[in-house]
Amino acid sequence: MSKKYTIQKSPFVVPTTDGKLIEEHFGNATDRNSKVSIAHMIAPAGWSEPFQTPEFEEYTYIIKGKKQFNIDGEIMVLEAGQSIKIEKNVRVQYSNPFTEPCEYLAVCLPAFSMGLVHREDS
Repeated sequence: MSKKYTIQKSPFVVPTTDGKLIEEHFGNATDRNSKVSIAHMIAPAGWSEPFQTPEFEEYTYIIKGKKQFNIDGEIMVLEAGQSIKIEKNVRVQYSNPFTEPCEYLAVCLPAFSMGLVHREDS
């Protein structure tokens, strides 16, 4: 009989150098799932990353705080309880220029990978 479910109790903590917490619950790093990745993240106050043009759709749900999105030059801010879907092959920069950390969930289809994210040099 095949397994009917998987409970994730020990997500893969992605090593970072910018103070951001990334806990991948399902995805390439955790269970070699290349179809979808689901990660819990906390971006510290003042955090930002380079622009990227990923080959995956990314859904973000804000749990606490605020997160800024620069989507091909259009800047918007999402707050707790709001969510966004960004289509693949769209140039985007994520940041938290605010004074409080931002906690959120990110879902990528297909799964996040460094080979698909296409980050620009900062």
